[in-house]
Amino acid sequence: MDKFTALEPTRLYLSSASATNKRASRAQPISRWIGKLPVDIHLLVLNHLPIPDIPAYARASRATASLSRDEKIWEQRWNDLAITRHALDDTLDDLESKQKPKASTYSPPTIPVDDDFGDFTSAPRTPSVPSLSAAFTTFTFTDASPGKQTFRTRYIRAHSILYKCLAPLQQPPHTVLSALTPLIGTSLLSQARSLRLLSCFLSPRVQPVRNWDILLAALKAATDRFDVSLLTAFDAADSRGDEVMMRQAAHASWEVWPGFGDWEMGKVWAEKREILYEQGRWNPLANFTEENTLDFTPMDEFMASVIRALEQHGTRAVFVFPPAAGVLIGFAERVANEVVGEYIAPLLTRAREISNTLYLTAVAASFREAWKIVDVLTTVSSSFSGKGKDKAEDVVFIMFESNMDEYLDEEIESLKQAFELICKEWARSVPLASHGSPTQAQRTRFLTAQNPALMKRNVLASFTDVLLLPVTIVPRTVGAGVVAVGGAVGGAVGAVGTGMVQGIAMLNPQRWVGGTGSVNNAKEYASFGLGDSEGEAAIFEIGADEEGDTVSIASTNTPATSFAPSTSSTSQTDVAFSASAMKETLAPTGNLDLLLSLDVALQLIHADRDALKRLETFASYPGHYGMRVRETIEEAFCEMLVVLCNRHLEKGFGIATERMDSYKPAEHEETASVAPLLQFFELVHIGDTIQSMVQVFFDKELAPYIDKTDFLNAVVREKKRFENTLDDCVAAGLNAGTQVLMNQVEHIILTLTKPREYYPPEDAPLELGSTQGCTEAIRCLDTHCKLLKGSTSKEVLEVFYQEVGIRLLAILQKHIKRQIISLNGGFQVIADLNAYYTFIASLKVPTITADFSHLKMLGHVFVVEDAKDLAQIVRDVTRYGGAYRPEDIYEFIQRRADWKKIEKTVDKTMYNLSFKEDCIVC
Repeated sequence: MDKFTALEPTRLYLSSASATNKRASRAQPISRWIGKLPVDIHLLVLNHLPIPDIPAYARASRATASLSRDEKIWEQRWNDLAITRHALDDTLDDLESKQKPKASTYSPPTIPVDDDFGDFTSAPRTPSVPSLSAAFTTFTFTDASPGKQTFRTRYIRAHSILYKCLAPLQQPPHTVLSALTPLIGTSLLSQARSLRLLSCFLSPRVQPVRNWDILLAALKAATDRFDVSLLTAFDAADSRGDEVMMRQAAHASWEVWPGFGDWEMGKVWAEKREILYEQGRWNPLANFTEENTLDFTPMDEFMASVIRALEQHGTRAVFVFPPAAGVLIGFAERVANEVVGEYIAPLLTRAREISNTLYLTAVAASFREAWKIVDVLTTVSSSFSGKGKDKAEDVVFIMFESNMDEYLDEEIESLKQAFELICKEWARSVPLASHGSPTQAQRTRFLTAQNPALMKRNVLASFTDVLLLPVTIVPRTVGAGVVAVGGAVGGAVGAVGTGMVQGIAMLNPQRWVGGTGSVNNAKEYASFGLGDSEGEAAIFEIGADEEGDTVSIASTNTPATSFAPSTSSTSQTDVAFSASAMKETLAPTGNLDLLLSLDVALQLIHADRDALKRLETFASYPGHYGMRVRETIEEAFCEMLVVLCNRHLEKGFGIATERMDSYKPAEHEETASVAPLLQFFELVHIGDTIQSMVQVFFDKELAPYIDKTDFLNAVVREKKRFENTLDDCVAAGLNAGTQVLMNQVEHIILTLTKPREYYPPEDAPLELGSTQGCTEAIRCLDTHCKLLKGSTSKEVLEVFYQEVGIRLLAILQKHIKRQIISLNGGFQVIADLNAYYTFIASLKVPTITADFSHLKMLGHVFVVEDAKDLAQIVRDVTRYGGAYRPEDIYEFIQRRADWKKIEKTVDKTMYNLSFKEDCIVC
């Protein structure tokens, strides 16, 4: 029982009084009450209570008296005066200093007592507003000591000073200003700031006196009269060029401006500027020449006049008007919309009537010309530097927004038309080029180069240099002609001509940055010619790499392109095929290497770069149109990839693959090489170069506008699809090309192998060299395998080598099984197999090297004389690494010339068979 503790008795029901006290004790920490209302409600009432009613409220009880001294209330009242926000402390001090001589020198003593109501017990009274005066004369609380500045003491001081300035407001309206002058001073700025302070004091938020609304109306009337006098003084000072007086009047007028609506002084000043009314001086259509090309020299003169006006009036506006007034930016907006915008509108309308290309160029060039407004604003006023520059830029952005929708839509449509024109021109020329003359055929570029990889690097280096060239934006007169406007604004302005682009020499910077000439309105984005009128070739020296090799790129006025190695560094012994050899091999089957063209790729990229450089002019556009510009940049690049992939690469590789499939080696005299495959290798080189050019273009021009790591981005996805499609085309072509190559190799072996190559007469001398068929087949394979190096990736190259090895192995096995092989001929077989093995080993593909090693070992079955030893070799499966079963080897030894003699012995040894003992004829 000691373990149990007695329960403490508890009261089951509390009395009503104790329950009420308990609830009150619980509620007390949460909210304090005054009467039947919580303190929060009392504070809310005090925040909206007029100043004259606060003393009466404070006398209600000790609690309300204490609450009326709460700092939160008086902080709100002090903020309502806006003295700190508008920096009017000095004005309040000036008003106080002017009132000191008139202030009473007698002040009755006050004795602080410990009584919450003692603050309002006694006070000297004035006959004007007795209750208000009594209330604030008795505000001598302990927290209002001179050493402690609180929001309440600050307000009481301000109230006392401003209250003494209210008496003149009760006089007739025309005398209010003169009556206020002794109190607020004679300085324009001092008067303006005093009137502003009084308007804040008499605001509905403060309500300092009972008749505050009447006094506020009188104050507004006096302020309006004061502002009118300031406007008159400002206008007079403006007429005589007195900037100091203009500045005083402007700052004073700004101080009394209520803050809503238009500021009259700044608006009137802007409207009087003559630049807003001089549109008749300028003719926008003067920017068009008689040949309907653009020459922006007249617009340069127009913009120079606008810039001079902005500099002159802007400098004055910065000095005269307060920065917060925004007079300069407002004036610039009017100039941009009413002067520059009105000038540009008819110019673009006329350009649109002439051609789309002219319109696109005019839009971008006009915007760049208008951008000079931003430059002059940032120069005139330091407030537009840094983050403030956005305001200056918005002037031009907003002015130009009306043109953006039409421009962005037209940019893509014109780009599609340009791509269509390029593709149609190429489609028209392909049948002529791909079935052209031998002279055209021998213009194959990469295969005749000493170092295709070096040539490709040089081409890409030159292509990169072109992308980094400085650009011309606005078309102006140069020499005797006008710079063509077919190029991009913000990008290259190219000289547009007629006919196909003549060779890779288009990489010459002169082609991309323009020259003399004019726009050909019939063919936009057509070809770019560099040769002279007599058809002489234009040579562009690309430059040297680390080995000192240089490549000259020649161009002639023919549909085919020329890629001639420099004679100073080319060694004919190192070139895989000479021009004469290429002539012989390419002519019979047409020129498959002309199914793809670097020229077409360059034209497509160039057209896209034109559009991109125009769009870059608007790249900094904010908001909706900024997003549209970036989307248009992405769409333009994606459109170029789609056309380049679907209309050029896929089509070219597809035709080449079909022609390779239809190639029959027996129909052609040349056996040392496979013409379609050689041409396909050239296509692979061209395709790889095109892909590299696209990559360079992407890195230099597109990368700044997209996230290259975002695999969901449209540009990234389209670029990946382009690369995959090119890989698939190359793979499909290589598969067909491999089959063509191996058909050729099989044809060489069949035609060049003599009937008794492996069954020579017994008295014939023994030569251990490889046969002619073997030699020619290896030469053909070696030539084509070397040509593919440098034109594709290592992985694709290895797959190609492996496929060649597998198919060659099948051809050789089939070829051996067709022969009759003597013992002496067996040594010839071994010599050929050794030669094939040596070639395959040079490809450095381990899997097929091992297969040919086993095939080489298989040749030994043709030189073993003893039949029993031969049978043991056939049964030894480990001898060939498991590559051949005994049944497979048995098929090979059946091709021995002495097979009929040794067949029984071999069978008996291999299978333990004896026909005399084991066979029973029933």
